[in-house]
Amino acid sequence: MASLTAIELWPTSSLEDVQVVIRAVYKQVLGNPHVMDSERLTTLESQLCDRSISVREFVRGVAKSTFYRSRYFESCAPYRFVELNFFHLLGRAPQDQREISEHIVRCVAEGYDAEIDSYIDSSEYQAAFGENVVPYDRGKSSEANPKQVGYNHIFALDRGPAQIDSAVKASQLVYAVATNSATAIKPASATVIGSGTEKRFKIVVSGAKFDSPRRVSTTEYIVSASKMTPQIQRINRTSGKIVSITEIS
Repeated sequence: MASLTAIELWPTSSLEDVQVVIRAVYKQVLGNPHVMDSERLTTLESQLCDRSISVREFVRGVAKSTFYRSRYFESCAPYRFVELNFFHLLGRAPQDQREISEHIVRCVAEGYDAEIDSYIDSSEYQAAFGENVVPYDRGKSSEANPKQVGYNHIFALDRGPAQIDSAVKASQLVYAVATNSATAIKPASATVIGSGTEKRFKIVVSGAKFDSPRRVSTTEYIVSASKMTPQIQRINRTSGKIVSITEIS
């Protein structure tokens, strides 16, 4: 569950204040889990306490931790991983398919650390949180949503104070983002899939080893919005490298 107000670490903050910041970062970035003492990042906590790192660098360390990686990168669908990175690190939902595609391609091409860094090193993060504000839920404010649908999308990710984000493995926004819908929609096969009304996307992949032998190193897959996550998962289980994802209809 995202925090609804800003928590900032000041030069005059006490050690008790630092502990409030640490708990807030764990809650926001890790998706409201119960963090046992053995799972706490004690080295990073100590560095924050003595001010050798900023809150932003503490957030980076938490997002690159085994705790985060195992729950969201290794256990969730690629779309879910990316949409929660937006939620946990920028405090908003992804705005459109371009944002989602950009991050999926980066994660595949450059790796996990580069994907995390892309949020924390972004101008958006710096403008919203700076060096010492804990990321919080900005998704219900207009400043974080240049598009109206972005405001609606946050409600599919923020399910209340009792939620634990790692309990949901599947994307909550894949169809809504792909179709620019205001709310999450699960299309019925009789009325949407195959009817010509569902948007389609072209995934360009290089070096794939499944299906029949290839004469060229690049393969294109045309998939409907509702089938995109299973196709991406299939590609990720092989040596295929996603080059691009573009809407074609």
